Amino acid sequence: MSIRFIYSLFGALVCFSASAQAQADYPAKPIRFVVPYPPGGGTDIIARIVQDRLSQALKQPIIIENRGGAGGAVGTDVVAKAAPDGYTILFTLSSHTINPYFSKLPYDPQRDFAPIGVVASLPQIIVTQPNSPLNSLREVVAASAARPGSLNYASVGNGTPSHIAGELLKARAGISWVHIPYKGGGPALTDTLGGQVELMIVSIPVAMPHVKSGRLKALGVTTLKRTPAAPDVPTVAEALGLPDYEVDSWYAMFAPAKTPTAIINRLQAELARVVQLPEIKEKLLAQGADAVGGTPEQLDKIVKDELRKWAELAKSAGFKAE
Repeated sequence: MSIRFIYSLFGALVCFSASAQAQADYPAKPIRFVVPYPPGGGTDIIARIVQDRLSQALKQPIIIENRGGAGGAVGTDVVAKAAPDGYTILFTLSSHTINPYFSKLPYDPQRDFAPIGVVASLPQIIVTQPNSPLNSLREVVAASAARPGSLNYASVGNGTPSHIAGELLKARAGISWVHIPYKGGGPALTDTLGGQVELMIVSIPVAMPHVKSGRLKALGVTTLKRTPAAPDVPTVAEALGLPDYEVDSWYAMFAPAKTPTAIINRLQAELARVVQLPEIKEKLLAQGADAVGGTPEQLDKIVKDELRKWAELAKSAGFKAE
């Protein structure tokens, strides 16, 4: 056995021991949550709901850094290129699996990230004006069949969950309607309330205050299960008999790829416990979101399934990454 081999072996053992100790001591300093959207948006709100309790559980400060731009790609790329040491975490939403079909990304949404867990699930909701003759999704389908291309729906922008929800409904139910993209929920809501567009697909928190006040009429939600935030509103799947229709605007945490499994498991365990605290569940529900706290394996399956699902939709709908 050569001296060089012995030194190499000793060096490897030292590095392994140091790495194992670092993982055992994790976290030993503040953790950065990168939210790839501006302050005040849905992702930022959900991140801040779990921030304090998760910080207490981990016994380290959690600093939220908003890095908006390019539909979430700017902040996401920051995490993709960060050190895989558990101190830079991506807190994002389901656009993570939609963006590849609308934008040329500097990262791979599956290869470059290690899933931690889903934080919460939030449906999109389909609404119209209270005086609209359309009182159900079946009537929307019938009106579309009778007058192809005459209906339109507003979304909060190209490549967003609300846009995808409309395109998936078009593909699954055969609806012939026109997509009108807006730059955010506010402008889309204003024109829907004013009757400039006939229908709108938007996240629950944006629409529900107006549904409750009677200024909008809810026709369906896009998740497979009804949401506690609107228990009387049917799902698209049940309203139209489409068991494979689902668009879930989930919020989740990812670490850079190659982050040690021990660190991933620690983060997931604390996340799963925190989101089930009554006060956190109540705050999430106030935003129309259901607490989840799933495993890394479950999130990995969601990412794989949705990348495949949206690839098929992109091909059939003619989406092109730009």
